[in-house]
This record gives sequence, structure tokens and C-alpha cells, in this order.
Amino acid sequence: MVTNELSGFNNRLGVPAVALLAVVGLLALTAWAIAVAGDGRPELLKVVGIAWTAFVAMAVAIPLGARADRSHARGLVWAYGVAAGAMVTSAAVFLLPQAFGLHPRWGGFGVASGIVLGFAAHTVGHRLTHETTFDHTSLEISAHALAAGAIIGIIYGNMPELGAFLGVAIVSHKGPAGYAAARRLADGDGDPWVLLVPAAGLGVTAIPASIVALPASAPLNALVFGFAAGVFLHVAMDFLPTCEIGGDVYDVAQTTDHAHELLDSLRLHAVASTAFGGVVVFLAWLLVA
Repeated sequence: MVTNELSGFNNRLGVPAVALLAVVGLLALTAWAIAVAGDGRPELLKVVGIAWTAFVAMAVAIPLGARADRSHARGLVWAYGVAAGAMVTSAAVFLLPQAFGLHPRWGGFGVASGIVLGFAAHTVGHRLTHETTFDHTSLEISAHALAAGAIIGIIYGNMPELGAFLGVAIVSHKGPAGYAAARRLADGDGDPWVLLVPAAGLGVTAIPASIVALPASAPLNALVFGFAAGVFLHVAMDFLPTCEIGGDVYDVAQTTDHAHELLDSLRLHAVASTAFGGVVVFLAWLLVA
């Protein structure tokens, strides 16, 4: 009965049933978090705000990417660059000091493991998507969103003094990621609205994960926060706008008659946009420090 009703919504609204389920799940968890926050867990409100920031950023980017001008490579470079710069700076300023302050060496091992395992998960996950019948793009992004949400939830659940700005900067890549993925799905005759699953997925795991309490162990906490920093640094580096053959930027640039010349000029924009993202975080930190 529920499946038939969801299929009916899918037919009328043009949104996949699984995407509707993800949004309903996020709404239900949001209501629960707001109720629990009033019982002495105000950090849950920060997690809810971060979750909905990620959702709105990706949801707004879906129709923009689906209808995007395929020759507008500069906008894609700036979207990627600003998000990557903000993520690198935020992880370095807000998470690394926490990890090293708890225990320098265990924090360092955490950072290393986060970067290495982040790379391994991305690489192996991409390989495994070729063995499924599901859309590869949405599957990869959904897995990433669920994992990132769990990490964000644990961080804020155990460090309630962290400001919401860190989380917002960490999820700043959701907009450009949704834009690029929607453009790719539209080009391949896929349904861009399936990306509502990863849009809601971050909150679906972040909100319940925020109630997980870590043991009172400095080395363990240093390892966890270092791991979180390493994962987010890996994601940020993955979003650095590399203007090389085979990447998202090249896929857009090659629609012009002077793709290589365009890539050369876009490299300067890649550097400028990444630096701008870092400067934005720095200025925001000056305002709230």
C-alpha cells in the first residue's frame, strides 16, 4: 500500500519514491531532534541546521545543473574551488587543533587514516558501483553523504562547543557536487531528482549519530577527530578544480572549439577560487573569534 502511494507521488511530482522516503526520513528526524534538544541537548539544533543547509544547497543545485549551459565551465570551477578552499581551511583550523590538542601522535595517526581510508573508500566504492544496476553517480554521492553525516554527528555530539560555521563550511561542497551530478545525470538520460537521496542522507545519519557518546579517552578522541579531519581534507582535495583532461571541468570545456586554451585560462580561476574560499573562512573566523 505504501509502495503504491509513493509510486503515485512519483508519477505526479516526477520525484523518485526513494527520494521522497529520504526527505520524509529527514523531516521525521528533524522533529525528533528539536524535541530532544529541549531536554538538554542544544547541540542537536546545530546538527539539524547543518543537515538542512546541506539539503537546501544540493536541492537547489539539482534543477540548475539539469538545465545548465554546458559551455559554462568557469562557473563550475568557481563553485568547486570556493567549496574546496572553505573545506580545507575549516578542517585545518577547527578540527586539526582539536585532534592534536587531545593527543599529538594519536591525532596525527587519525588524520593519516582519514585521508588514506577516505581515498580507499572512494576508489573501491567507484569500482563496486560498476557491479550494480543502480545509477553510479547517485550511488557514490549517497554513500559519501551518509558517511560524512555520521562523522559530523559524532563530532558535534561530543564537542558541543563547536560552532555551526564549521559544519556549514564542511558541507559547502554539496551545492557544486549536486550541480555537477545533476548535469551528468541529465546528459545520460538519468533522473536528477534522485539526488534528493544524498541531499537528505547527510542529515539522516548526522542526527542519530550525534547522540553517540565517545569514551573519556584522550587518545581515542584524538584519533576520532583526526580521522574526521583527514576524511574532510580528502574530500576537499577531491573537489579541487583540476583543469585536466578527463575531469568534470574538461567535460564542460570540451564543448567549445578551444578547449585546451580554455583549460589554461581556467587554471588561474581554479587557484583564485580556492584561495577565495579559504579567505571567506578566515574572515568569518575573525568575526566570530
